[in-house]
Amino acid sequence: MKSGKIIIRGIVQGVGFRPFVYAQATRFGIRGTVINHGSEVEIDAGGENFDEFCREVSKGPKMSIIDSVSVGELHNWTVPETFSILPSRDGARTGFVPADIATCENCLNDIMNPKSRYFGYWAASCTDCGPRYSIIKAVPYDRERTSMDKFPACHDCLADYENAGNRRHHAQTIACSSCGPKLSLMRGTGEVISTSDTISAAAKLLDTGKIVAIRGIGGFHICCIEETADRLKTILGRPNQSLAVMMKPETLPNFVVEPTKEEWDLLKGPVHPIMILDKKDPESHKNLSQLHNLGVMLPYTGLHHLLFAKLRSPLLIMTSANSPGTPMITETKTIIEKMGGVVEYILAHDRDIVNRCDDSVVRDGYLIRMSRGFAPLRTKMDLGNRQILGVGPELNANASVYKGGFLITSPHIGNIRNPPTVAYLEETIEKLTSLTGAVPEIIAHDLHPQFLSTRVARELAERYDAVLCPVQHHRAHIASVTTDEVVGIAIDGVGYGDDATIWGGEILAGSPGEYVRTGHLEPVLMPGGDLATKFPERMLYGILPTEETRSLLESRGWSEMNLRILKQQTEKRFNTPVTTSTGRVLDAAAALLGICRERTYDGEPSMMLEAYAARGVAQPMEINIKSYEGRDVLSTSSILREGMEMLDSGLLVEDIAASIQKTLAKGIAQIALAGIHSTGIKTATISGGVAINRSIRETILKTLNDAGVTCITNARYPFGDGGVSCGQVVTAGILSKENKL
Repeated sequence: MKSGKIIIRGIVQGVGFRPFVYAQATRFGIRGTVINHGSEVEIDAGGENFDEFCREVSKGPKMSIIDSVSVGELHNWTVPETFSILPSRDGARTGFVPADIATCENCLNDIMNPKSRYFGYWAASCTDCGPRYSIIKAVPYDRERTSMDKFPACHDCLADYENAGNRRHHAQTIACSSCGPKLSLMRGTGEVISTSDTISAAAKLLDTGKIVAIRGIGGFHICCIEETADRLKTILGRPNQSLAVMMKPETLPNFVVEPTKEEWDLLKGPVHPIMILDKKDPESHKNLSQLHNLGVMLPYTGLHHLLFAKLRSPLLIMTSANSPGTPMITETKTIIEKMGGVVEYILAHDRDIVNRCDDSVVRDGYLIRMSRGFAPLRTKMDLGNRQILGVGPELNANASVYKGGFLITSPHIGNIRNPPTVAYLEETIEKLTSLTGAVPEIIAHDLHPQFLSTRVARELAERYDAVLCPVQHHRAHIASVTTDEVVGIAIDGVGYGDDATIWGGEILAGSPGEYVRTGHLEPVLMPGGDLATKFPERMLYGILPTEETRSLLESRGWSEMNLRILKQQTEKRFNTPVTTSTGRVLDAAAALLGICRERTYDGEPSMMLEAYAARGVAQPMEINIKSYEGRDVLSTSSILREGMEMLDSGLLVEDIAASIQKTLAKGIAQIALAGIHSTGIKTATISGGVAINRSIRETILKTLNDAGVTCITNARYPFGDGGVSCGQVVTAGILSKENKL
C-alpha cells in the first residue's frame, strides 16, 4: 500500500475542499484524514490507488484556486480504518476566503421543488454557493467563525452535513426553514407586520408601487417597480442618475440588446454582476436611465428567485441603500434610522452581515466596480518579502494587502471624504490584515497630502512602525495593469501630480517606481476649483476663455456680474487650479453642447456626452500637438474651439459629441505613440476611469494596433480608481525589492 502526506495550498477555505477530498477518498478506497490549516489542506492518506487519488484531489473543487501541491512521506503513521475529516486548526494564511457566490442551480431546484425540504427557503445553499466573505469573522472558515454560528443546525441539516454522499456535506452555511435565518416584513418605522407568507406579501407591496428596502447578502437594496422610479429618484434626490434593475433571463432581451455569449456566461455565472448593456431603444425607459445603456442583473440569491416567482412586474429597481460615496447600509436598525423617510416597507433577515459587499459592475467585459463575486481578489505576484498595505485613493476606493507572494484587494469601499467611509476603510484594513495575518511594514498611499486616506496611512504607519510610500495616482493606475516596462496611458478625472497640479491625461513610460511623464493633455484652468466639476460651463470657460464662450454662457442665462467674476477669476488665477484631466475636457464638451450644465452625480457630464455620441457620426477634426518642456502635449482647447464652430454651423449635437470624443482619443493615442518612439518601449497599456468609455477606449486601441503597437488592458482590476490600491502596493513592493524604500 502506498501512502503520503499531501499538502495543498491556495484558496481552500469556503469552497468545500474537505468534503471534496472525502468524496475522492471514498471513490478510490483511500484511508486517512484531511484537516484544514488556514490556507492549507493537509491530507494523510494511504491506499492501493494513492496516485490516482493524489491526482484528483490536486484538481480541487470548482471554486478553489490551487497554488501548490506537495507530497511527502508519512513517518510512523498508523493507518486508520476509514477516511475522516478532522476539526480545523489555524495555520498558514497565504490563501483567502472566496468571494460570495450566487445560488447554484442545484440549490435553486431545491428551493423551487415542493418535494424538497428546502422548498421555499430563501437562504438554502451548499458547498458550491452562497455567502462567504460577507459572513466570515475569522479563519479557518468554519461555521463557528461566521455569522451562521447563532443558527445551530437542526437534526435534518446535521444529517445532510454529515452525509458524505450529500451535496451539503460539510457545508458551513447549511440551514433550512426550521433552523436557519428568518425573514421579517416591517414598515419603514420598524413596526413588524404579521404575515404567513413574507415573500408574497413583499411582492404584492412592490407590485402596488411601494418602495421596499430588502436586506441581501452584503447589504440593503432599495427596491421598487419601474412605475415608481421617478418617485424614488425624487425622494433620494437623484433625479438624473441611472438605476440598476434586476430581471429574469427571459425578460432581459426585451429591454437591452441581446448579450453576447460571454456576457450571458458572466450574467449567469457564479458572480451575477450588474452588467451595463446597450438599450434596445436608446430613447426608451428614460425613467430608469437617461443614457443609451442600462445596468441589469439576474436574481442571484434564493430570496430574489422566490420574490420574482411572486412578482407580476417584469423587473425590480435595485439600488444600493446608501448616500453616494458612503458605505452600503447593512443593519436593519440603520435602515430604519436613515432611510425610514424613503422606504415604506423593509424586508429583512436576522443573519448578521459581517463584511458589507456591494454589487459588482461590468461593462464590455471590464470591471467598473469590483465587489460581490469578484472581491476579495487574490493575485499571485512576487513583490519581495516585506508585507505591504495600500490604502487606496480618495474616490471609489478599496484597500490591498501583500504578504508572502500574494496580493489581496478588498471589495469596493466608496469615496473617502466623510467619517463613515473613513471608518469603513479602517474596518476593511483591519479585516484584511486579520484574515491574512499581515503586519504591514510598508504602507503605500496617494501622493495627495490632504486626502483622508493619506491621513489613515500616516496613523497606521505610526501604529505598525511602518515605512510610508507615497505613490502618484496615475502611476498607480498603470502599475495595477502590469509590472513590465510599458508606455502607460492614464486617462481619468483627477489625480495629484508631481508638480502639485491636477493630472488626468498622462503618458507615463517605464516600469513601476520609474515612470517618466512623456506627454499629457494641455494644462487648462478650473475656475472655482471643485465648482468647475459641479458646473461644467465653468470648465468650458477655463479651457476656452474667449468672447465666444462668454456669449454662449450669456445666452444661457449667466448674469453680467457672474460672467465678470468668472473672467476676473481666470485672468487673475484666483482659485483656478491647473489640470490636464481627460474627464474635465469631456465635462467641458458636455457643457459646450448643452448636454449637461450641472453635475448631479459623479461622472454625469461625460456619461451623458457618451450617450449622445453613441447616436452620432464623428466628423474629421484637426489634432494639434505641441511640445512643452520636452513633453508632447495635446491641445484640448483647439478641439473644443472646433467643436464650437461645428455648433455654430448647425451640425447635430450628437455628431459633434462623437467628433470630440474620437478626436480626443486619436490625439491621446498619438502622444502615446510619440512616447513609444522616443523611449523604444514597444508595449502600451491603458487605464483610468475614462477608459470605460467604449468609443474612446476602442479608438485608442485601434490607433495603437494599426501602428503595430501591442496594447494591454486589465481584465482583473477596474479601469477606474478601484485598481489604484493594487498599483500602490505593486509600486511599493518593487521599490522595496530594489532597496529604494
